[in-house]
Amino acid sequence: MAEFDYLVVGAGLFGAVFAREAKERGKKVLVIDKRNHIGGNVYSYEKNGIMVHHYGAHIFHTNNEEVWQYVNRFAEFNRFTNAPIANYKGEIYSLPFNMYTFNRMWGVIRPEEAKEKIEAERKAAGITEPKNLEEQAISLVGSEIYEKLIKGYTKKQWGRPCKELPASIIKRLPVRLTYDNNYFNALFQGIPKAGYTKLVENMLSDIPVELSQNFFENREMWMEKAEKIVFTGPIDAFYEYSLGELEYRKVDFVVEELPIENYQGNAAVNYTDEESPYTRIIEHKWFTFGKDQEGKDIPTTIISKEYSAEWKRGEEPYYPVNDEKNQALYQQYKALSEKEEKVLFGGRLGEYKYYDMDMVIASALDFSKKHLG
Repeated sequence: MAEFDYLVVGAGLFGAVFAREAKERGKKVLVIDKRNHIGGNVYSYEKNGIMVHHYGAHIFHTNNEEVWQYVNRFAEFNRFTNAPIANYKGEIYSLPFNMYTFNRMWGVIRPEEAKEKIEAERKAAGITEPKNLEEQAISLVGSEIYEKLIKGYTKKQWGRPCKELPASIIKRLPVRLTYDNNYFNALFQGIPKAGYTKLVENMLSDIPVELSQNFFENREMWMEKAEKIVFTGPIDAFYEYSLGELEYRKVDFVVEELPIENYQGNAAVNYTDEESPYTRIIEHKWFTFGKDQEGKDIPTTIISKEYSAEWKRGEEPYYPVNDEKNQALYQQYKALSEKEEKVLFGGRLGEYKYYDMDMVIASALDFSKKHLG
């Protein structure tokens, strides 16, 4: 007899939500993670009064009321609103692209003027049906904004010229003909006041968790631990890369603690020129609502410089390279996974899918209803 009903491999958001749902349905659950902490990539910790997002900025945003109510069971959220800025060779622009951006770029004041300018640049570029990211970007915001605020940043982020990237990557880019610099068009938005780690800890309360446990190092033993395995790691790794290796991008973080109160005056600044080696700089204290006042009591600040790079096996994968080649390979792995009787796959790595946090939770809740009833 197996010791547990479910073994959940991975203590990130997907694994934690499923474990919680299984526990509340009377199932016996064990969660393991190869890292020495819970939370996956949303892991956060406090240092000198500042909550640090260890694996980059995570801002919770959703229009899904069920998901919002769900996360509020486990954490109290602040009122943080994401309003990043772009730095192009010392020129500062508002993000997402909105009337503040267009005014700074072209001197236009009225929405109709901005609309006409974008349309003129789109026509000059001769784009009718965008075939790649570059053409999609120009059709959305014109060639000048593309050159200054998209081209260099995207090439750094993906390690490929925009002409080689699919148009779909940038279709979700917010563009507004209003003076609104709230990046997310979401009904609910914020960051857990006690940090994401505490949110996940609350989800996993009264559920056994074993950290620093690599599933692959003792695969047979773990497979026998439970009646079912919920695997949230990389699907190609589960199959020992037998069909080939899926591609990912990774992010390297250089964290600095500075003896000043305020480094950049904003939580996130994107460096959109190609010459700056990092894609953005995060200043963590500004994720806490009211820190513009409370931050004066903290004479230091913590910043993270983010460097995007090609992933290699053994490193931490961040986001999938969603081109045709990789999607075709994933579909082959997915076909294998559907034949599994004991193992269920879910989450960002298990489904080879870029997920916002709210979508991870929605997916995990749907997954739980399907498999737990």
